[in-house]
Order: sequence, then structure tokens, then C-alpha cells
Amino acid sequence: MADGRGRYIMLVSVHGRVRGSEMELGADPDTGGQITYVVELARALIEDPEIDRVDLVTRRLIDSKVDSSYAEPVEELAPGVNIVRIECGPKRYLAKESLWPHLDSFTDNLLRYLRDQGRVPDLIHGHYADAGYVAGRMSSLLGIPMAFTGHSLGRVKRQRLLDQGMAEEAIEKRYRITRRIDAEEYALDNASFVVTSTNQEVEEQYALYDNYQPKRMTVIPPAVDLSRFTPPPRSWRNLPKIHKAITPFLEDWARPMILAVSRPDPRKNITALVKAYAKNEELRDIANLVIVAGNRTDINQLDRSAREVINEIIYNVDLYNLYGQVAYPKDHESSDVPHLYQLAAKTKGVFVNPALTEPFGLTLLEAAASGLPIVATSDGGPRDIVAYCKNGVLIDPLDTKAMGVALLDAVSNQGQWKKWSRSGLRGAHRHYSWSAHVKNYVKKVNTAIRSADRKRRPLRSSARLVTANRIVVCDIDNTLIGDKSGLRELIRRLKDVGSKVAFGIATGRSLDLTLSVLKEWKIPTPQLLITSVGSAIHYGAPLIEDRGFEQHIRYRWRPDRIREAMSELPGLKPQGSEGQTEYKISFNLIKEKAPTAAEVTRHLRRNRLQANVIASHGAYLDILPIRASKGMALRYFAMNWGVEPDRCLVAGDSGNDEEMLTGNTLGVVVGNHDPELEKLRGEPHIYFAEQNYAWGIIEGIEHYDFFGKIRLHEPEFVNAESDKPEPVNSA
Repeated sequence: MADGRGRYIMLVSVHGRVRGSEMELGADPDTGGQITYVVELARALIEDPEIDRVDLVTRRLIDSKVDSSYAEPVEELAPGVNIVRIECGPKRYLAKESLWPHLDSFTDNLLRYLRDQGRVPDLIHGHYADAGYVAGRMSSLLGIPMAFTGHSLGRVKRQRLLDQGMAEEAIEKRYRITRRIDAEEYALDNASFVVTSTNQEVEEQYALYDNYQPKRMTVIPPAVDLSRFTPPPRSWRNLPKIHKAITPFLEDWARPMILAVSRPDPRKNITALVKAYAKNEELRDIANLVIVAGNRTDINQLDRSAREVINEIIYNVDLYNLYGQVAYPKDHESSDVPHLYQLAAKTKGVFVNPALTEPFGLTLLEAAASGLPIVATSDGGPRDIVAYCKNGVLIDPLDTKAMGVALLDAVSNQGQWKKWSRSGLRGAHRHYSWSAHVKNYVKKVNTAIRSADRKRRPLRSSARLVTANRIVVCDIDNTLIGDKSGLRELIRRLKDVGSKVAFGIATGRSLDLTLSVLKEWKIPTPQLLITSVGSAIHYGAPLIEDRGFEQHIRYRWRPDRIREAMSELPGLKPQGSEGQTEYKISFNLIKEKAPTAAEVTRHLRRNRLQANVIASHGAYLDILPIRASKGMALRYFAMNWGVEPDRCLVAGDSGNDEEMLTGNTLGVVVGNHDPELEKLRGEPHIYFAEQNYAWGIIEGIEHYDFFGKIRLHEPEFVNAESDKPEPVNSA
């Protein structure tokens, strides 16, 4: 804080519907407890005297099917705290599984926001896998420390779904689970520290990851704003309005209420709860079951997983003839939730969370603060909550018989009920306050910032590369060169367009090999040279090296240990000295023996090494610092010189070009490209040219009218499960 200002913390939570009031919790599977947590964390952080600014960054939504408040670019939560909404792909609302192709664009748009603000965060914190990916990219580009909170983890979810009998192919198609796990591993690569809720989360969930490093894990018990949650009054003059939504279902609403509040998500395990209740006749005789599972107007308009859950509830109520005993109201507001807990407590009932996995347990703390005992899954957050608050019992969510017995004991043992009620009320306020949470959090933040040992680098749009306001950046081999007539024509056009368009190259070649091929093919020295697969930047004919970039990519770079670890793998032949640099370790692949890039990455992570592993042409493997790649180098240049990514036309032909082709850059894949780039076909802002080599670059320039007004051609985005546009749920 040498500049006299306090800390600037940026929180990122991409998916769902994020706003500061009247949260639509349960409106869909993506709008749940995480939304409440990040909003309340943002508000709580500004109360710390060391912090003077907090931005909660999320996706901007312009969609008639959701409230117009989600389209507001900025929403103030409190002085110094804002929700900042950034464009991310299509304007309409998308499920989180459909956002992956648009996260690079989201990152580029977030960089633009920071450039306009003229201030870089001291720390960026990604929440969930998608935001973890974004935060990792931002951390790498800006050189700032990063925190990560998974909230729920992909490896855990995949295993749970497999245990339930779901096929791996179906899991992949429905949840994009591999992409999610890759993003989590990438976030762990870059994180200075990882915030977890429980020790169990560290030891049993993060331990499943290749990049598991316990020293970077910090357990900070979750905090909740409990001011809205109090025990029920001794008497109500008028019963709360949510009572009217429940009583039509029940013959006697005053019987002990077994209350469940969650999204209609399969992993919340609501069906098992209904069966546990239905199969315990003694429990059915003395208690009601009330399930509040989001809002709905028409079940058929819900997304598939929510529709299945609601239909299963209705089916089992009918199957077991639970009419008059089970309530499942259609609608509720966030203001109704405290009254639900109070009604359950008034009837000497119990709150139940039967989820298959529960890393946080927000509703359990709300129930505890309302004097309502809990029966909860023996996983993650509930374990610690029951240990701290001593206000209930843990259950196996897959054992419905034992679940029913536990619920029966909770509502029939009145002495125990009173003890649990009082203990939960005390424990929730003592152990889960925001002041305690923020104190521990800021301590970790300060340590991470000091360890980063960086210089502030303001983003100034006044810095320009001479007079250029756009740039053409090309790979060399099989892209820029390969056809002499096409190359001559491209060079002629670049000369004719004048000083507003700069020319750059981004190549896997070293600087010396780059200069050699430029001379051989009579290519003028570009204004920008990105060499060695994005691990070095030079400018213009004087070949001025960007020393700041060199210092930037040293982060977590351990070349000697990497070479040692790589010697353990088969099928890799180190390239000669001409292919090696201080920040690039390169191999030739021996076909049928060599591991894939993903396998190499896993091997390095398991050896506690972070690196960027890039395969290309099916023949080469390059290992770079985690902050180095063609795409990262290009964005580093664009950020420092004030050239917007959508004013960068980039052309390539192989896998080591992939990262610079994605995001807001205008990508051109030449006709003679390697098959490894076919997966990008249909991605936003990537044009597949029909012509080869430099003629393909020219075709791409004409496609975008890059030397003119620049026109974008947005592809229609479809979801993972069909060719139809992604559906949107109404609240």
C-alpha cells in the first residue's frame, strides 16, 4: 500500500444470476448458495480498514427472460463495493456448462474494464471452476496473486455420479466435466492460496487433484450474515405468508416439520429424502415433510435436471400415498426463507440437508441461527458445523433407512431437541461470523501480496505502438511461409495500408532461427516478435527485448526440476541446443511411445511443478513457464501498448497457436492447418480459411475487413446436448 491507498480485491463469480438484493436463489441450478456467499463476502471485506475497494465481477445478461437488473454494468452494494457485469459470449442467459467457449472473451473484456479504470487489483479471487480459470488468466497477465475457492469440485461430482450409475459418456455430455476439472487444475497451478471451508475438503476432495499442494490450502470456516435469522416469536399475531403456500398440502400443519430447502438439483438428493420419510411409518405418523425446491410456474419449462427432480418428488408422493403429509410449494421469495425456518422450529421440527456432497452448508447455518436442529449429510461443511455447534446429527445420504431413523429421533426426543436448538443458536454466531472470516482472509491476502513481490503496472490506454491501432500477428512455419506469391502479396498489402496497422509474428522458433527465416524469405522485420512459443518478446528492427515480460514469466519456473521429471517419461527426445532457451524446454515426440500433453501436465503436477505444456504438429512438445504462451504474450503486449484484443488479427496452423486464436482476438486458421485445430471450428471469432499459407491470411483479413471498419461474424452458439439454442429458465 505504498501509494497510500488500501487494498483492491477483485472477486470473480461468472455463472448464475448475481445481484445484491432479492436474490433469485433456486431459480436454476446455477443460482444457489455460492451467489449469497460472494455477495456477502464483498460487503464484509469493505468493512476491513485495510481494504478500500472490492469488485465482484460476473457475467452481464441482456435477456427478456431474466430481470433487467442483470443487464446493469455496475451495481453498487455499498460505498467502495460494486457488482461489475462483463460481457461473456451471447447476451442471453446460459447454463454454466455452456459458458466454457466464452471465458477467454470474458477475460479480454475484463482486461479492457481494468484498462479503463486505470487500476489493477492487488489480488483476484476466482469462485468455482469457471471463475478460477478466468482468475488464473488474469493473474498470469497482470502478475498479481490469485486465490481460488472451488465451492464444489469436478472430480468429486464425477465420482458421485458414477457411484449413482450414470455413464461416464453421459456425465461428460451433460456436465462438460473434463473441461471443468482442467479449469480447476489450471486454477491450482496459478493460485497463491486456496480457500476451503473444512479440513475434510482439503484432505478428501482437493487430494484427488494432480496439483494437490496442502501448503497452499487454508481452511477458513464459512461465514454467514445471520442478522435475518432468529428463533420464532412466542406467538404470531399473523402467521407469515409462506404459511399459506404450505398448509394446502397438509392435513395438520402443526405437526413437527421436517424442512428441506435447496435447488432442484439431483446432487441435493431430495428423492432419497422423500423415500426415507415414506418408508418410516412411525415418522410419517408424527411429522410432516416440507420441501422447498426453487420456484416454478410450469414444470415443463424447467431445465432437464430440475424437471426430473420435481417430477420424482410428485411421483413418489403418489407412489407412497403421501398426500396430506408432504408439501412442495411452487413459489417462495428469499424473504420467506427465515420464516420457513421459524415455522419448522415452532413445530419442534428439524432441518435436513441430504445432499450427496455439501462443501459449504449455508442453509444449515441459517437453520442453526433460527434455533432449528439439523440432520445433515456426513460430508464437508456439515461435519464442521455439527462439530462446532453440536446441534444435530450426520447421516449417510445413500442410506435412506438410517436417514429415516435419524429424522424420527430428532423430532421425537424433546430433551435432545431443546439442547440442540440452544447449542446451534450459540455456535452459529460464535464460529461463523463475517468479522472472524474476513480477519483470517485478509491475513492470507496480505501474505500473498507480499510474497508476490511485484511492481504495480498501471494500465494506460495512452501507451501506443507508434501510430498503430491494430496489428496482424502470424505464425511463421506453414502459415506466413510456404507460398512465395502469397507472402509477397501479403507484404505488399501491409505496406500499402500504412502506419495504422502494425505487423507481428508469433512463432515456436527461437529468436536466432526466426531472424534466419525472415532473411531467407525476405520478410521485413516486424514491429512485434513473439518467439520461442511465447516465452520471449522483442520489438522492431533494434530487437529490443521486453525485460518486463521476462521477469513476469519467471513465476514458479523450475527448469532443472522439470528436466529431471521429464527424464522419467518415455517417447521424448530432447531437441538440440537450437530448440532450447532459458524459458523453453523442447522435445521431439517419438510416435506411439510419447505421452500426450495432458499426461505430461499431470506428471509435472504430481511432482509439484507448474508449467504450460504445448504439443504441436503431432511431433513436438514444448514446456514453458505457466505464464508463457503465444496467447499470453500477445495479450501482455496488447495490454501494455493499448491495443484492444479485437484489434488483433492472429493467424496460425497448429496446436501452439490455439491460445492466441481464442478469446476476443480475430482468429484465422489457414487452409493447410493441422487436424488438432479442428476442435476450434465454430468457436467465436475464429475463421477457417479455405486458402493455404499467406493466401489464407489474406482471406481472413478480407473476411473481417481488417484494414477497413472491421466486421465481426458471430456464430450461433448451441448447447452441449442438442443443436437447439440453450434454453433459459424463467424465475
